Amino acid sequence: MKTGHWSKDMKQARPLKPLATVLAGIGLMGLVACAAGPAPSGAVPPALDPGQSVRALTTVSATGVQVYECRAVAGTTTPAWTFVAPEAELFDQRGRPVGRHGEGPYWQGLDGSRVVGSVRARADAPVPGAIPWLLLATRSTGSAGVLSPVSFIQRLHTEGGVAPTGGCDAASIGRQTRVGYRADYRLFIPA
Repeated sequence: MKTGHWSKDMKQARPLKPLATVLAGIGLMGLVACAAGPAPSGAVPPALDPGQSVRALTTVSATGVQVYECRAVAGTTTPAWTFVAPEAELFDQRGRPVGRHGEGPYWQGLDGSRVVGSVRARADAPVPGAIPWLLLATRSTGSAGVLSPVSFIQRLHTEGGVAPTGGCDAASIGRQTRVGYRADYRLFIPA
């Protein structure tokens, strides 16, 4: 066992460090906790289960914005904020960048692999003010790589991203706004 590291088998804590290092670490953890927001809550609803023919590959987190545009709505004289696209960076479980998420919607890896999704099911987020959780079927549209075999994606543990409740009127048609959000995307491949 290496000194100063966690043992996967024993879950042994690190040896004592100087007080300044410990306090700096506590401060950093506090900043990370504030930036990450509340811990994910809620079990995945059965409607979002992709089935037995797939297995989970990995989960990536997304931090970015949901883009909305003020548009006229057919059959009414009142315009409304309409979803346009996500714009987000994707990160692995260690916080390292692994790709982008954008209009389509698409998920693109740093290796050029890319999938485009279509919504199959949705469920209200258990956190108020958060965009819905989704199940999306995907198809590969990029070069061969890590995302090529992905066939389903779940959007889970969402925070924020909901369209504004005001500020869209006849004088605002065509105006866009960006609303911050974060989510976890669980990627599935054939079993």
